[in-house]
Amino acid sequence: MPTLNADLHCHSVVSDGTLTPEQLAERAAANGVALWSLTDHDEVGGQQRAAAAARASGMRYVTGTEVSVTFAGETVHIVGLGFDADDEALRAGLRATRGGRGARAREMSEQLAAAGIEGAYEGALKYVGNPELISRTHFARFLVEAGVCRDTGEVFRRFLTEGHPGFVPHRWAGLRDAVRWITGAGGIAVIAHPARYRFTANEEYALFSEFKAHGGQGVEVVTGSHTVAEYARYADTAREFGLAASRGSDFHSPGESHTDLGQLPPLPGAVTPVWDLLADRIR
Repeated sequence: MPTLNADLHCHSVVSDGTLTPEQLAERAAANGVALWSLTDHDEVGGQQRAAAAARASGMRYVTGTEVSVTFAGETVHIVGLGFDADDEALRAGLRATRGGRGARAREMSEQLAAAGIEGAYEGALKYVGNPELISRTHFARFLVEAGVCRDTGEVFRRFLTEGHPGFVPHRWAGLRDAVRWITGAGGIAVIAHPARYRFTANEEYALFSEFKAHGGQGVEVVTGSHTVAEYARYADTAREFGLAASRGSDFHSPGESHTDLGQLPPLPGAVTPVWDLLADRIR
């Protein structure tokens, strides 16, 4: 069913979104979403609330998370879908991945202070629902509030990215570990928004090859940051590697996200939708 309005990638206040799981569910349902997943960064703390809110809104639900991975010097995101959210190995892996965010955030604040922007750590904390998950997005919101930048896009162009004040790399999970945490908990691993990564053709081929070898089964084809041409490109990649195709807005906030929940086009034809593999895990 490539035309199913499924949105399998979004974020709540449990990580770096601005809406609660309940508000997200209400918004998704209002936009016609039939199958939904909350995929907070390196966290499953909002899963019970999201599942209950989905049921109350008349949507079907599948568990989700988005795991941060380091691959070939880049941060790559792996979405997990349809897993047991109480699996202790998965929870332990996510806790370990979250662990370095606090020290990284303080170093980011120190760099911004050296550039003349004081109080960034404390300012970012005002936007954090879960202090373990303080991130660049929270710093970006503070810099907009402080009048340093007009919007979060400008923040990332001027700060917080490699070569600019406030950028501090973090060593995330390994690709093999992330895929195995997800699959070990009974879920399906999906490469998130592949067009966003600054890989050469050879590096991207290595990512997909290793991902498949570790047990990965899907790739986001239609997602908020992809162009129409990239929908087609990654549909071809899905077919080449024998991966299922996923669809998700990557929605974070009404004021920041250019693609709303449920507003993406359908998957291209001739791909296997990831929800076909999740049929026995959808609630």
